[in-house]
Amino acid sequence: MRLWMIGCGNMASAMLRRWLASGVVAAEDVDVVNRQHRVLPVGVRQARDLPDAPPPDAVILGIKPQQLDAVATVHRAPVGAAPLLVSMLAGADPARLAAAFPGPVPIQTMPNLPVELGRGVVAVHAPAAPATARAVVDRLLAPLGLVEWFDDAARFAAAGALSGTGPAFLFRFVDALTDAGVAIGLSRDEAAAVALATVDGAAAMASASERGPAALADAVASPGGMTRAGLDVLDHDRALTALLERTLHAVARRGAEMAAGTSGGVAATAAARSST
Repeated sequence: MRLWMIGCGNMASAMLRRWLASGVVAAEDVDVVNRQHRVLPVGVRQARDLPDAPPPDAVILGIKPQQLDAVATVHRAPVGAAPLLVSMLAGADPARLAAAFPGPVPIQTMPNLPVELGRGVVAVHAPAAPATARAVVDRLLAPLGLVEWFDDAARFAAAGALSGTGPAFLFRFVDALTDAGVAIGLSRDEAAAVALATVDGAAAMASASERGPAALADAVASPGGMTRAGLDVLDHDRALTALLERTLHAVARRGAEMAAGTSGGVAATAAARSST
């Protein structure tokens, strides 16, 4: 698969490294346009302008939302000849993408950073995309992790809010678990190692199990035991659930603000993207 990438920041670079590692694209088939030079994988071409060559299978748009109009002015013609435009822009829904770059099928995505390991989540919103375009996008995104399509903009926003910001909240939880371990007598290094390994193993177990996380928690928590004593604290007045609900509502509000400031359109992209 041949790609043009307009903008290659942290998220786009993570995706590119995974695509190269998985073999879905080869380095010599990728052209990157950046405003300034960045360190990219060996063999990937980097320039200030798109190449004078046949159009690629897809154009990946990884710029900042506020750069969309300026970038479209410069690259509208060559991008217009491509069949697909896959965007990671906050606040730019398919209608806005199509207005900026007439021609290709606009695909709105929200990946999260674990895509670099092939264990990410990519929410996709392209309700008007034909089956042929969806097949190509699925092939491109499959190596990144879980790919979920949403025709409804509100559900796309919700999925993006959860997956896009979720890793940061989990990182914070691991850090808080480390602090709690120190509070009960471990050294910081010991607590950090134990907390991270515990979360990693528990996540793998939850992924592999046919039982849901709630059932797994109850299975670990013997009546009157240590785990139950801890769960009683987290479950009292829905403390943990209520905290995360407030957290994701804050994400959604900020996403709506970003979307309104960028395009005045749906908050779908911004809600999930506020993590990046």
